[in-house]
Amino acid sequence: MSKVWNGAFKEDTDKNVEAFTSSIATDIRLYVCDIKGSIAHAQMLAKQEIITIDEASEIVRGLKEIEYEIGSGHFELSDALEDIHMHIETRLFEKIGVAAKKLHTARSRNDQIALDLRLYLKEEILEVLELIKKFQENILEIAKNNIDAIMPGYTHLQKAQPILFSHHMMAYFEMFQRDKARFSESLKRVDVMPLGSAALAGTTYNIDREGVAALLGFSQISKNSMDAVSDRDFIIEFISNATTSMIHLSRLSEEFILWSSKEFNFIKISDAFTTGSSIMPQKKNPDVAELVRGKTGRVVGSLMNIITIIKGLPLTYNRDMQEDKIPVFDTVDILKSSLNIYIDMLQRIKIKKENMLNSAKKDFLNATDFADYLTKKGVPFRDAHSITGQVVSYATEKEKEINELTLDEFKNFSNLIEEDIFENLKLENIINRRTSFGGTSKKNVLDAIEKAQNEIN
Repeated sequence: MSKVWNGAFKEDTDKNVEAFTSSIATDIRLYVCDIKGSIAHAQMLAKQEIITIDEASEIVRGLKEIEYEIGSGHFELSDALEDIHMHIETRLFEKIGVAAKKLHTARSRNDQIALDLRLYLKEEILEVLELIKKFQENILEIAKNNIDAIMPGYTHLQKAQPILFSHHMMAYFEMFQRDKARFSESLKRVDVMPLGSAALAGTTYNIDREGVAALLGFSQISKNSMDAVSDRDFIIEFISNATTSMIHLSRLSEEFILWSSKEFNFIKISDAFTTGSSIMPQKKNPDVAELVRGKTGRVVGSLMNIITIIKGLPLTYNRDMQEDKIPVFDTVDILKSSLNIYIDMLQRIKIKKENMLNSAKKDFLNATDFADYLTKKGVPFRDAHSITGQVVSYATEKEKEINELTLDEFKNFSNLIEEDIFENLKLENIINRRTSFGGTSKKNVLDAIEKAQNEIN
């Protein structure tokens, strides 16, 4: 098949080279964006009297027909045509003849693919933002419905202090608030129209870049033609943001995996979101959470992939950049599918409040509050810390919790301890004393939920 660029070539392209250099199997996903950009470009060319209005009308009609053909699956792909741009241009010529050859006036595939990627990512970021919002709404619903559930808080995966389960879940709300901010901020840098930069140096034609930007919904146009065709920062930033979001989902997955185990038994994941074993009939495995945790590695890999592709490239376009679409598409697919599955799964998680509470009553989670009690009685904190350690050691020997000791036993460690120690060591009181801004008191958490609800609305 004759190439559009073969005028200076004396030999046909080797078939293995065609297969090796073809990207159509990947960039076919960009066909809607490519056609949208081509329609705007054709309309601008007619407006600027570079082509006629009739030619532009033919081009637009043909492009819309091609969009339907591809969308309905009635479109033949060929490695010989390399990419989505040449597939569409070749098919357009078959449909409308010579006018199709004028569409590429004042542009290059270099600024064309940059445009397609930006159009694509603009739409995908908006969808990701909507999915994150739905995910957060489910987090809020769980937090509201379980506001009185008390659980152990952990450091080093060791029990540390009692907290509200809702407070723990609201930590993930905050993580995804930051994710939304990152995606929203990055959208500004994606929203830059590169068309008109041509191959690298701009064009001699009297084009209207501002007009094309308006047609395509861009708020800015690129300021430097060389930067416009070689810039993939917006892709790196998107995948970086997606990596952070997937890491957040992976951390939640790890907790759900632990909490749903018999050792913790804090939650039950719906049977609809677990799978069984081929040999052990009693097993219900948290495969959805495990797969999200595992797929996070692919997104991290995509970030390394795109950074490695771009890091050594001189300006401007290099064929290496053909490989930028694979990490983009894989990241989009994994992030959206992971958010979607979590949106569904969160609605069917059962919280085992009694088990959480029983776990929080064990293993001296009130030790810090015992030390604080002594400190408020006038004992220097380091001394109070030491006394508390002795109390814990004594209680361990007696196979008791601190709050199960008698007042006389407490007096052996400090005469400052009075009857009020027992009220101080109740889990509900321990939690509700955490009134510092951002703390786990019930009032704080209720305020945080209300504020969060207002923010996402």
